[in-house]
Formats: sequence, structure tokens, C-alpha cells
Amino acid sequence: MKHFKETLYDSICQEFRIDKLYFEHKTDFQHLMIFHNAQLGRVMTLDGVVQTTEADEFIYHEMMAHVPLFAHGNARRVLIIGGGDGGMLREVLKHPVKQVTQVEIDQAVVDMAKEYLPGHSAGGYEDPRLNLVIADGMDFVRESNEHFDVIISDSTDPIGPGEILFTENFYAAAKRCLNEGGIMVTQNGVPFFQPDELRTTRQRMAPQFEDMGFYCAPVPTYYGGFMAFAWGSDNASLRDIDSSVLQARFAASGITTRYYNPGIHGAAFALPQYMIDALDGAS
Repeated sequence: MKHFKETLYDSICQEFRIDKLYFEHKTDFQHLMIFHNAQLGRVMTLDGVVQTTEADEFIYHEMMAHVPLFAHGNARRVLIIGGGDGGMLREVLKHPVKQVTQVEIDQAVVDMAKEYLPGHSAGGYEDPRLNLVIADGMDFVRESNEHFDVIISDSTDPIGPGEILFTENFYAAAKRCLNEGGIMVTQNGVPFFQPDELRTTRQRMAPQFEDMGFYCAPVPTYYGGFMAFAWGSDNASLRDIDSSVLQARFAASGITTRYYNPGIHGAAFALPQYMIDALDGAS
């Protein structure tokens, strides 16, 4: 029986039994693998790191999409950087947006996810509101003349193709593409094992926004507990929006979720003490 050992960390790893291998290939950018695991369903990995699983992807995608979109309340144009598996697109399209631009560097990720992880996108790649751009996310935000109400950076970890999406230049270029009062959120790793990533993101992202912070969600697949998401906006009130407003927006939307709800939304911004200590530079 074959097993997949994740290579994200040097000193520890988690291992997944491969019950059926669907696809394995070195694309133009990264090593892509999709296999079935009895506990987690279909699993996608890139360069030796688990990206998403059928069993718990809903937590990650709901929290990255619905937190900024319900906080904004009137987003019409959304930009997704990365997210080739389609899960983020699926959740964003549940909202009454006029257009979603998705910029994914690797066409193979989109193609293979559509074939082997169809539940992730759930038809999203055929939605007429989608503008799919196969390009480097950094190049897009640096060169685009378009503006967006919400920007979601659904990138890999800051290694390989995803590394540029954690730089000060990327945050500045993305901010340039935000409409006034817009929100940007980014994937920010597992802070228990990646505390330096928290500090680095704050140092690089905070100067671009009047209000910048983090929120969390527990995604079982990502070893180490809480997954962190970075948040940036020039409207500080959006991070502390009244729960009754969120509840009204959520009820009116008719959106069905499996993890997100207005109570979870507010609670997600309450950080564990070890994250606060890490941001303060404590050991």
C-alpha cells in the first residue's frame, strides 16, 4: 500500500494512505498529485504539500469567501488569486456578484480539479460571471487597470510559485486594485508551526491598509490546528461589523453553509493567545 508523506516541515510530517492514485504529473510549474484516501476522500497535493481534500475543504473555502463578502455587504466584482481547485470560486458565486476574475498560474490545476475534484467548483468554471485568466497573480495585479470590491489570495504556501504572493510588492499592487472600502484576505498558513509567517505578513501588509489583522478557522487537513487568514481594508468598521447586520445579510442571502455562520464570523477574529504573543514577538 502506497503512502503520501507531506514535506512542508523538516522535523515533522503527516502521512496519508493512497487508496487510489488518480493523477500524478509535473506541470510547467509544480508537481501535482490527486489521490483517494478512505477518510478524506480525494486529496490534491502540490510540490509535496496537501492543498485540499474533499472531506474538509468547505471550512477553508467558506471562511475565506464568506467572511469578506458578508462583511462588505455589496461586493459586485471579486478577484481570486490562485484557487485553481475551484472551491473558492464555488463559494464566491453563491453571492450576487456581477463578475469574478480568477487568476491562476497553472492551467493543469484547473483542468485536473475539474476532472477529479468536480465537487469543488460545482460547475463554477462554466458560470458566465467568471473571467478565468491563466497568468501570474503578481503580474496581474501589477498591470491590471481593473478594480475590485473584494480580493481573495488563495495561494499555496510561500514556496515555489506562491512565494511572490507573500511579498510587500504584491500587497501594494493588490491594494491598488481595490475599490474604496474594499477588503483583501489572504491565506496565511498554520500559525502554531509558522509564526514567522504571521509576523512577516503583518510587517509587509499592514502599511498598505488602515486596518489589518487576522482571523482563524480549524481545518483538520492542515496539520497544526488553526489556519490563519490575513485581512486588510481601509474601512476599520468592516472587521467589527455588528452581529445583527451579519445575521440579516446571511438570512437574506439564502446561502447554505456547513461551517460559516454569523456567530463563527465574529468569533474567528478572536485570536488564540499564542498567536497574539507571536505577533508581539514573544517566544
